[in-house]
Amino acid sequence: MNLQVPFVLALGSALAATAALTPTPASACGGFFCDSAQPVNQQAERILFAQEADGSVTAVIQIQYQGPSERFAWMLPVAGSPEVGVSSNDLFTRLQAASNPQYRLNTTVEGRCADAGRGGVLAGSPSSDGAGSADAGAEAPVTVVDEGSVGPYDYVIIDVDDAAEDLVAEAITWLQDSGYDVPDMGADVLRPYLEGGMNLLAFRLTKGNDAGAIRPVKLSFGPGLPSIPLRPTALATQPDMGILVWVLGPSRAIPANYRHLVLNEALINWLNPGSTYDDVVTRAANEAGGQGFVTEMAGDAAPLAAGLWQEWEEQQWNEAATADWTGREGELLQRINGWLFLDGMADILEEHVPVPEGVSADEFYRCIACYIDYDEADVEGFEPAAFLAAMDDEVIAPLREGQELVASLPYVTRFYTTMSAHEMTADPMFDFNADLGDVSNVHQADRVIECSPSISQGDAPWRIELANGEVVRGNGATWPFATDSETMPANARVERVGTEGAGEVVTDNAGAISQALNTHNATVAGPPVRTDDGICSVSGQTGKGAAGFLGALLLGLVAIRRRR
Repeated sequence: MNLQVPFVLALGSALAATAALTPTPASACGGFFCDSAQPVNQQAERILFAQEADGSVTAVIQIQYQGPSERFAWMLPVAGSPEVGVSSNDLFTRLQAASNPQYRLNTTVEGRCADAGRGGVLAGSPSSDGAGSADAGAEAPVTVVDEGSVGPYDYVIIDVDDAAEDLVAEAITWLQDSGYDVPDMGADVLRPYLEGGMNLLAFRLTKGNDAGAIRPVKLSFGPGLPSIPLRPTALATQPDMGILVWVLGPSRAIPANYRHLVLNEALINWLNPGSTYDDVVTRAANEAGGQGFVTEMAGDAAPLAAGLWQEWEEQQWNEAATADWTGREGELLQRINGWLFLDGMADILEEHVPVPEGVSADEFYRCIACYIDYDEADVEGFEPAAFLAAMDDEVIAPLREGQELVASLPYVTRFYTTMSAHEMTADPMFDFNADLGDVSNVHQADRVIECSPSISQGDAPWRIELANGEVVRGNGATWPFATDSETMPANARVERVGTEGAGEVVTDNAGAISQALNTHNATVAGPPVRTDDGICSVSGQTGKGAAGFLGALLLGLVAIRRRR
């Protein structure tokens, strides 16, 4: 492994660095802390890491929160004092859409079915009683390293004196006294981070903002490795919480201290992949002891970056931002229609575009063109220059910066797993291995529907050949293997991968999968075939198991005939 200081980022809460004698990870995650009266659940986590050529790490963390706005408190153990900013939820929406796994069936039809031809297949200033109000004396156990406001958040970074009798108690008490809703229940998970020399970064919503204003947080660290401290996350996580991570860097990324999982594609329902994919990943992770990642995509980052903020969008925005809108304010408000639903626009509209009398804010902002005419010269209370400047800062710039971040590095790797609280005992770290090849997010298989005039295409038997040569047989719209069945494993392989070479196969399930397929395929009848004498018989099967089954059947018929 490269001797670097890992950068640790915590899901839902902040992540922390590991012990001093190990590489210090750069953290990009965090934990929500709540009392039992107001439970708050973290949903699927999405994180983007970028390791620059100088070793520095940028982390963009999407915060998923359900609960009252006044109870929002998000904490992250960090090394030093990272640069703090905000990003865009739309960055993650576009990033995920462009890199999602795809399962494509190339379908052909053999014969003719009975139904042939009928179808086919806004920020304020920190309050005066906030983080800066602590007494500044040499004896104070808590020191404010940095504080400020960014996007919809107030934030503070604090350092707790190592000489304090209880570092965690001092930190929590200080945050509570400063208006951060942090209960004592987070103490045990924060302790190893603070005792290891980490600072604590805490966020709260700025007064006047509600939970709907929550934006992803962008943190820039010094040299390190991307890492996700998970122990704070376990305080408020749902069972089998999804963790989706993109790692940008010089080459393909690897889970340095977690297992690498290669899914058994025969267990995925190719007829409806979205219905079983998460369940297969969850089973695969459980088979690896609850700590493993699937590489869903690995390759050139440029095509991914191109779709995050496109040239035509930049051109349209530049035209709008540089035009003279004097006497054309109604036209401007109609021209922005395509941007109305971008992340951050709701706050910009509320601040800069007054709602006409007699109309609710929701109705007006959903359809500004319904209430303001295109040729309206002067909209009362509306200042185009201030509106466009705010829109550029809060809406456009975060998307543009996200695109530039992805475009600035040559390679991207996407990981996915699911974890429950009891499995969050080790903070996953990510390193790089230039010897490993690309991984496509597009999976293809060939399906042959075996038709006959006596059966509809929707009920006909079929066979699907996967890319690795495995064959799955079935009938109609039902996938033959349930994800919770012990018939076959969810992993094709479980691997231990390092920074060089192909890695080590810890578990190889090829034999078990082949046996399960052969056993199942032998039970699936082919289409009825009409013989020359008008008698229907069952057609032959595909695959070694099917051949063995038919051989046994034919031998049985011969034996019966001989007995006669």
